[in-house]
Amino acid sequence: MYPQYGIWDNINIRVNDGNVALMGQVNQPYKKADLGRLVQRVPGARSVTNEVEVLPLSNFDDRLRLQVARAIYRDPVLSRYGIQAVPPIHIIVDNGHVTLEGVVNNEMEKNVAGIRANGAGLSFGQVTNNLRVENPSRKS
Repeated sequence: MYPQYGIWDNINIRVNDGNVALMGQVNQPYKKADLGRLVQRVPGARSVTNEVEVLPLSNFDDRLRLQVARAIYRDPVLSRYGIQAVPPIHIIVDNGHVTLEGVVNNEMEKNVAGIRANGAGLSFGQVTNNLRVENPSRKS
């Protein structure tokens, strides 16, 4: 549990025989260091490789993050996610390029999130929608 982890961050953890690798992105430099220190204290962690990328500090990117978050979490299909302590849709903005990370319940929610993010404006190019679907529909 890291209280500073939010929707602007995306962390992935890989563990292999006590060796922990941290990957992903954070929007503030101190978060990378904090996460590395926290993982070093976990019992059984022999080594930590901290490959977390610190996203550029930018007022433009901050505005874009807010616009995309509002567009996604104000949509009636997705608004229930916005009330969670750490909403499952993470908005990664790197120099105007938007990537959605995280998990949604179904393919429709993934598509709606992508549409809302693309419609928020100011993004450089198409939004990359890496959302994973928790309950994919089965095809016959």
